[in-house]
Amino acid sequence: MATLLILGASGDLTGRLLLPGLARLVRHGRADGLHLVGAGSDDWTAERWATRLTDSFAAAAEDADDDGRAALDKLRTTSEYRQLDVTAPGALARLVATLPGPVALYFALPPAISEKACELLSPSDLPAGTRLVMEKPFGTDQAAAFRLNETLTRLVPEDHIHRVDHFLGKATVLNILGLRFANRLLEPVWNNLHIDRVEVVYDEDLALEDRARYYDGAGALRDMIQSHLLHAVAILAMESPVSLHERDLRDGIGAVLRASEVDSDFAHSTRRARYTAGSIGGRSIPDYAAEAGVDPTRKTETLAEITVSINNARWAGVPFILRSGKALGGKRKEALVTFKPVSHLPTGFTGQDMPTRLRIGFGPETLQLEIDVNGPGNIFSLDRAVLETELNASELLPYGEVLEGVLTGDPTLSVRGDTAEDCWRIVDPVLDAWAANEVPLDEYPAGSSGPATWEK
Repeated sequence: MATLLILGASGDLTGRLLLPGLARLVRHGRADGLHLVGAGSDDWTAERWATRLTDSFAAAAEDADDDGRAALDKLRTTSEYRQLDVTAPGALARLVATLPGPVALYFALPPAISEKACELLSPSDLPAGTRLVMEKPFGTDQAAAFRLNETLTRLVPEDHIHRVDHFLGKATVLNILGLRFANRLLEPVWNNLHIDRVEVVYDEDLALEDRARYYDGAGALRDMIQSHLLHAVAILAMESPVSLHERDLRDGIGAVLRASEVDSDFAHSTRRARYTAGSIGGRSIPDYAAEAGVDPTRKTETLAEITVSINNARWAGVPFILRSGKALGGKRKEALVTFKPVSHLPTGFTGQDMPTRLRIGFGPETLQLEIDVNGPGNIFSLDRAVLETELNASELLPYGEVLEGVLTGDPTLSVRGDTAEDCWRIVDPVLDAWAANEVPLDEYPAGSSGPATWEK
């Protein structure tokens, strides 16, 4: 790409994630010749924009070599900031017309504003090769996602649309695929004959952290499960792709999600809860309903769990349990695969005798295999052994991976339009049931492991 135009450049997402990700990319020499333009509704001076770039680039510059620092300095000194209201008719089109093409338009904006800005554009406003980069959520339900997709594909081809899922960085995706498809030990048993259940969990010890404006209208199900965790499940469950080409990979992801659903007995297939006052690491956490900006009548959940069925020959009968929550006592970010017990254990063995379990950690990238072995001491007593290793991580930050795909025209890490719609299809009935209070909103103290009634 010749130009990266960040819309919403004065916002938190740009300063906290986008620019540091870009800096790591530049530092490693993987964004040569890029022109960076920031645009936002705030009336920022050139000096204030330069300060934001300096602050956001600091970590990457600190451990960069001379070439890396020179590249960061060049990007910073040639960058510019424009004040812009993207919802004003013709404003965005006029700005794009002044920039060297092709242009990547990164909408670091609230989804409704991004959609409005795209509706005001026409294909003739965009130079050849333009790419549109959209942050989640992609719509608010399946119908809204369909309308957004129609708007975007009217402007550029599908493979020029990048729907960002930074949760699944390239290293995470390739680690899972390599583990599954390159090991004879795993692939023959990766099915319903040998696997009892799969859990994908993303529990955080962070609370609301001043994000009420977004989070209270979203909740845990929309924020994490609808987008990120369903994609993690699809990669864990997909058939072996012909290649790692974006079409083969995304076809496999789409096939899994098309076969997925949540059982309509939502009182048993789903659970939701909200944290109350408590403490985490010595820090007092107020009741979620009392947080600034929260509307208690919305009954927004801060912990969500759904059980998904994948209705195909490989996975029929295996529950995929997806869980994500905030203000919990410990961080747990992993996929846990629990295998079925052995069909027969010879008489005479004593001890643990637990099913084999495989844990794939998300940030840090780790792998743990839990198995039973003999001893120590009594040779007939089984004891638990854990084989553990660290998986390779990317030298880029998650948003650096995203931006590299945008700048090189590789949509592998982006969410395809049909997949975005299917994710909503899966969770829309759950959201409807929760809105109708068919499932109780449980409570848990901040800093706990969740509602006491959820413990097995």
